[in-house]
Amino acid sequence: MPAENHSQIASFIWSICNLLRGPYKRNEYRKVILPLTVLRRFDCVLAPTKGQVLKEHAAIKAKGENIIRHRLSQITGVPFFNLSKFTIAKPAEMMGLNGLLDDPNQLAPNLNSYINGFSPNVRAIIERFKFPEQIAYMAEKNLLYLVIKQFAAIDLSPDRVDNVQMGYVFEELIRIGAEQSNEEAGEHFTPREVIKLMVNLLLSPEKDLARSHVVKTIYDPACGTGGMLSVAEKYIRDLNADAQPKLFGQDWNDEAWAVCKSDMLIKGEDADAIILGDTFTKDGFDRTADGKKWTFDYMLANPPFGVEWKQQQRYIENERDTLGFSGRFGAGTPRVNDGALLFLQHMLAKMRAPQDGGSRLAIVFNGSPLFTGDAGSGESEIRRWIIENDWLEAIVALPEQLFYNTGISTYLWVLTNRKESSAGRAKSRKGKVQLIDARQFWVQMEKSLGNKRRRIGDPFDKEKDPDHIGELTKIFGDFRDGQTRTFTEEDAVTHQPVQRQRVISKVFDNEDFGYHKITVERPLRLNFQASAERIARLDDEVGFKNLATSAKKDPTVRQQEIEAGQQRQAQIRELLRAFGKATKEKLFKDRGAFLTELRTLDRERDVRLSAPELQAVLAALGERDDTAEICRDPARRDQPEPDADLRDTETVPLKESIEAYFKREVLPHVPDAWIDHSKTKVGYEIPLNRHFYRYEPPRPLEVIETDIKRLEDDIMKMLKEVTA
Repeated sequence: MPAENHSQIASFIWSICNLLRGPYKRNEYRKVILPLTVLRRFDCVLAPTKGQVLKEHAAIKAKGENIIRHRLSQITGVPFFNLSKFTIAKPAEMMGLNGLLDDPNQLAPNLNSYINGFSPNVRAIIERFKFPEQIAYMAEKNLLYLVIKQFAAIDLSPDRVDNVQMGYVFEELIRIGAEQSNEEAGEHFTPREVIKLMVNLLLSPEKDLARSHVVKTIYDPACGTGGMLSVAEKYIRDLNADAQPKLFGQDWNDEAWAVCKSDMLIKGEDADAIILGDTFTKDGFDRTADGKKWTFDYMLANPPFGVEWKQQQRYIENERDTLGFSGRFGAGTPRVNDGALLFLQHMLAKMRAPQDGGSRLAIVFNGSPLFTGDAGSGESEIRRWIIENDWLEAIVALPEQLFYNTGISTYLWVLTNRKESSAGRAKSRKGKVQLIDARQFWVQMEKSLGNKRRRIGDPFDKEKDPDHIGELTKIFGDFRDGQTRTFTEEDAVTHQPVQRQRVISKVFDNEDFGYHKITVERPLRLNFQASAERIARLDDEVGFKNLATSAKKDPTVRQQEIEAGQQRQAQIRELLRAFGKATKEKLFKDRGAFLTELRTLDRERDVRLSAPELQAVLAALGERDDTAEICRDPARRDQPEPDADLRDTETVPLKESIEAYFKREVLPHVPDAWIDHSKTKVGYEIPLNRHFYRYEPPRPLEVIETDIKRLEDDIMKMLKEVTA
């Protein structure tokens, strides 16, 4: 096999896809390549001990399952084994064993038998790949023998390809497979340059990673194919070869989980730390074996954007209501159509206590978690909880068109519960949040991959790239307010490249993102008149109309209630007509005076208006009148009754006095207004775009006209070509 490094090995393996063209679409190649790479690697790893394993199993097969698994794993030196008499490629010294290619006519059943001979941990992986279905399909299309023959020729033995290199090979295959399935890639695969930036921001401030044999735990609750875990592990090992990073992850997609777990096994990691299941309904890392709460040193995630959590709603709300802050969702729940902030709460619940070293985490979001939700809403309360606990360290606005399945704006959040120790500089991050505008830090891709048309520059990946990752890491580390960079941009008028200086880093106090939402009330002012026109409005009032209705099922009883109601309606109309006549249809500008006279007549005629009836009368006979007297609360005469139609809200920065703001911004325009303090709420939002807003003057009209004329000419030219 002509292979010298992991890229060459991966390219050689992927070239086998040429055999799949026709029966398989490009985005389906991974369904064959990934599980067969896993099987071939395991076949090579187990080859030296295969005979001994079979012999030992024959001797101890009557023993318990745990004893068998322990003994055979001791022989193989890895946490898996195979009890089948088949091998993918049979070395000459393996007498008594059968190579899968020895009997082409029985290749499919023999391959299934070979897979079934693996230990349960490997079988579970292959089952989640749904590989038996692919075996049947390849056999049907006469491809199986050709494909297996190609894989049998690949030497993936550990003495040729060690665990680290094999891990890189598998990750490269995952990357290629993701790029081949553009529409699905973003669900389970985060671009490597984005992950590298996340890891750099997360780990670069850490001072103890160089300690000899340091042990660090890394967790991804939406691990997908395990890319974030792998890059974080590599960062730590590159920094310190003796370090011992421990990887943990969970995902609910079968194939993504199978890929991640395979990668862990291939690299010799603890594959049992990769859990299959819904993170929200079945937390795979709730409690340790000794009953302690799971916590981690570092956490990373790129949860799905805008995915609803309706299916998990019952579980999540039950945990919120029963466990509160001792569970994962005590701060509240966002709207059911976007569960991104639930992932963040889940991760925050797994932070180590600061006295035990604390934790740091990074997560990718779309724009929604920055500002969605009004004061008092679930989203706002979650932001408030995070910021008031001083966990939010930085937010980085990423370039658009970075991801495979979306071109929308994305943001990287960095959080920690040990700001002071992580800053390591004269300027403490305590009580501060850094916003970084990295939207200009991108390189155009030579070829688009789905919605991914840009990448963050990384010279370690592309030699000629600018070092955007290194620069952004430095900007984060500098922690400077007002830091600038100069970018080359296209002038909107001349369309020529120009150099412009942009602010790319701002530092804020936590309180800068908070505000009071106050309710401003104005008094209700109404006039009243018992005119024929206004009395006629009674028929439109719900309280009045309901008098002549009935919910009774018995037709006779129902009819009786309706007739009684109609009589009551007639009685009320007659009362109001009499009142209008007695007052000569006087226009009352004082509700109190109007009610006094109406009640007097009501008692005289013994109509006895009920509260709902009186409410309907007031609604029909009243009209808004700015010259009328203020309507007072009947229970508290000194308290004006608010006009719901004139009710308004104001947003007051948390750092500013509510009363000072009210006197300055409201009272000069509406002197009779007041604040209903019982309705005041605290909200938090992070208007990143507003903080980095750059005014662009509109183009001159003559430039716009020139562009329109050019477009019209182009259209006419195309029309002539069509009609010629």
